[in-house]
Amino acid sequence: MKIKEILSQAVKQLNEAAVDNAVNEARWIFEAAFECGRDYAVLHGESDADCVKAERFFGMIKSRADGSPVQYVIGEWDFYGETFKVGEGVLIPRPETEMLVDFALDYLSDKKNSVVFVLCAGSGCIGLSVAKNRPDAKVFLLEKSELAFRYLSVNKNHLGCENAQLISGDLFDGYEGFELPEPDLILSNPPYIESAEVPFLQKEVQREPSMALDGGADGYDFYRALALKWLPFCRGAIAVECGENQTETIEKLFTAKCANVYSENDFNGIGRMVVGTERF
Repeated sequence: MKIKEILSQAVKQLNEAAVDNAVNEARWIFEAAFECGRDYAVLHGESDADCVKAERFFGMIKSRADGSPVQYVIGEWDFYGETFKVGEGVLIPRPETEMLVDFALDYLSDKKNSVVFVLCAGSGCIGLSVAKNRPDAKVFLLEKSELAFRYLSVNKNHLGCENAQLISGDLFDGYEGFELPEPDLILSNPPYIESAEVPFLQKEVQREPSMALDGGADGYDFYRALALKWLPFCRGAIAVECGENQTETIEKLFTAKCANVYSENDFNGIGRMVVGTERF
């Protein structure tokens, strides 16, 4: 079967499974299965496909059609100019989360040898991006999930971030549960979806670990823990990602310890990040 034919068949299969963006997703999966660049399918469309790679490709297409996120199918995803390994058991990096990295790099721009905590580190996309861009900083990444921690370790080694220290632990144990220096900056993209809403998320999102999604009955369990158990020990600032319509409540949690608290919208106009600076 020619390359253009297997791509056409794959697009049809994804369309029948009601996968959005079927053409692009088929191409992304093709590039992963055939270990080739973006132009390969165009330049070699009339060529016969390698049988082994074609079999792998259609197996990956089936996984995607069955509801597995394309990022898991491919096994990696880009974030802040780097590629992170992802798979079952770890939250998928999303573009809006880059806001946290932007804030961190801006906040640290006039500071040297800062200590940064990234709590609920997941794949490491936030913390390792900061560590990569600020090699003078010491970045501590805390993650509870054993599965996610494996990806965190793989990504640290892949990016070569010697200034990043990985810690297996629970955010709810608080700062005093660990032997750590006081941070200049705390970053977190914690679980923030209300428990009752998790079963109704789109099927691809439900394939992601519930541990990384479920923020408790009202969605604020982790933010309360951050405000009570971590922020009092922070010397500088905190920045967190949140869900739609959550900024006001989180701002109130941070005002007890920060003189300057504000939120920022993402590219869709949704309040997505809450920042607290000027620690009391």
